Amino acid sequence: MDLTSANAPVDEARLRRLLGDPALDWLVDRARRRLEREQPLTGPVSLSAPLPAQRASAERLLGRSPGSGRSLTVRLDEVDTVLRRSGISPDGLAAAVVALTGPVVLLGPARQAEERAWQEAYAVIDALADQIPGLAAWADRLRGDGLVRRLAGTPAAAQDLLGQVATALSDLPADPPVSLPAFAARLFGGAHALDDGTSLATLTLSGIRALTGVPDGSGAEWRREAWASVGLLRDELSSTVLTLNLRGTPTLDFMADAGEPSVLTLRQLVRHPVAASAPVVRICENPAVLAAAADVHGADSAPLVCLQGQPSAAALTLLRHLHERGAALLYHGDFDWGGLRIASALLRRVPWRPWRYTAAHYRAAALARPDGPPLAGQPAEALWDPDLQQALLELAVRVEEETVLDVLLSDLV
Repeated sequence: MDLTSANAPVDEARLRRLLGDPALDWLVDRARRRLEREQPLTGPVSLSAPLPAQRASAERLLGRSPGSGRSLTVRLDEVDTVLRRSGISPDGLAAAVVALTGPVVLLGPARQAEERAWQEAYAVIDALADQIPGLAAWADRLRGDGLVRRLAGTPAAAQDLLGQVATALSDLPADPPVSLPAFAARLFGGAHALDDGTSLATLTLSGIRALTGVPDGSGAEWRREAWASVGLLRDELSSTVLTLNLRGTPTLDFMADAGEPSVLTLRQLVRHPVAASAPVVRICENPAVLAAAADVHGADSAPLVCLQGQPSAAALTLLRHLHERGAALLYHGDFDWGGLRIASALLRRVPWRPWRYTAAHYRAAALARPDGPPLAGQPAEALWDPDLQQALLELAVRVEEETVLDVLLSDLV
């Protein structure tokens, strides 16, 4: 509901000379805020540390000195009386405020209308959740966590943004896989519509997590993995994984027959998944292990996958596929804090069992090399073997994969 000008005419020229003085803006503003909140225009309002001009204007308005204290206090009902008796505003202060500042929108109804608009903005996501039940919990969370309100700012902007999110999620997974920029250009007319940091990308990725179960995370590698989980390839050639004697595509079969390592890109793995898997696939952290296996065993080596440090989107895509096809994954890495962090990061994404990578194996390797390099850095947990962290703290020796190469190679035949 709006408060509009009253029935009795207001003498606007006189009103602006009296109450429209900029030195009285604070008084008009206080009165307007009361009207917006449907509060009575009675009682005192005060201004701390008033300027001389503000005191002089208040004195001219009231026809008397408002006092000389540290603050300036004016009673609104007294102003109302002045305006009515003078004939400037026969309907009093409320009509005068409307004449000076325009119609007053009551905040109660306005807030209710805005809240209704916010609820309506989520309707497109609710409809999507009705079509895809797996998104129901995600849709409820969007309503409650405030993220959409922070990103969009207004109900109208939110409705537009959520409409685009629904458009993207309705078109996923992409089959066959496509590049993320091409997908964005086709749906939204711009190849950068789903770039990192955009509101659309943020909300679409949250929906993808709900669709696929990709664990929460952050960083470029996590985003690449999340997009790839629904067939959207982001920088699809730079993410790679190193393998030896893994079979399942013509190219891999050819390389395995030759006993030579293969570098697989995320593009290859998404577009042409490995068709078959060995019953056991071992995983190492460092390329030196895989290179030595190729040198020593060649085509006779057991299948081996190398992470080359933190697991890439390509490595995660490959290992998840192998796990889903029934392969048992065995992992070995460096015995140091960085190695434990890499192993734990992998275990949170793909199930694996330790391959000579427990507290007992570390103690044996560290005691055999008491003069090894000292352990450095911040401690990390070992999710697969809680005793391993304590063993590293006790012996404080770093054991890299290369120093136990012989025993690792013995397992690969």
